[in-house]
Formats: sequence, structure tokens, C-alpha cells
Amino acid sequence: MRRAFGYEILMTILLLQAGCDREPAPDEAITRTSAGSADRGLRLVAHYQCANCHEIPEVPGHRNGMGPSLEAFGRSSYIAGHVPNVPSLLQQWLESPQSLVPGTAMPDLGVSEEDARDMTAYLLSLK
Repeated sequence: MRRAFGYEILMTILLLQAGCDREPAPDEAITRTSAGSADRGLRLVAHYQCANCHEIPEVPGHRNGMGPSLEAFGRSSYIAGHVPNVPSLLQQWLESPQSLVPGTAMPDLGVSEEDARDMTAYLLSLK
């Protein structure tokens, strides 16, 4: 009887741990930014002139090719090749890229927290 009880506890712990280690599905990442508006984010990406350096769907103006294409950014694993592409870090990246990757070519554009949240929703929607 005691051995069966120990087995049940062990199985419960393993099942709980498995759920905690699970990576979110791509659609879950977008859901986590539900406070953000992807439509407003698209307008803000144009407003902050992100297309000066990046090729971005629906945003005209790609000029110098310094930055990578953001065409399928929502499927990217990393931001700038170093930072995991999750909503909280993407929002921080948009607000203060140097805080995550000192010396990066990505400039600090003075993006507010609210604007970064909406831009995050838009960028993660790009599949």
C-alpha cells in the first residue's frame, strides 16, 4: 500500500514537471500579447520607420538592407540571433535593444511600453 502511494506521488510530480517545461506553441505566444493590437502595431512599425532598415510585409520603404527581413518574424527562434523570441523579451528589445544586446546595430528609437506591446503583437503575427 505504501509503495503504491509513493508511485502515485512520483507520477504526479513528473506530470507537473512535464507541463512546466513545455515550450509554448507559436499561437500561444501571440495570445500572450492579447493586450497588444497587431493592427496598431503595424501602423507603429511604419511610424517608427522600421522599414528604413528592415523589409517588413505591408510596410513600404525598405532602403538600405542593414537589418534582416522581418517577413516571417513570428516563426523566428531568436531576436538578433541571441535573444529568445518570446513576447516579453521582444517587447523589451523594442523599448531598449541595448539592454539585451549591448553594441547591437539596432538603435534605441524611444519606443514606449504601450507601443512596444502593440508592435510585439504585430511582429509575432508575421508567419
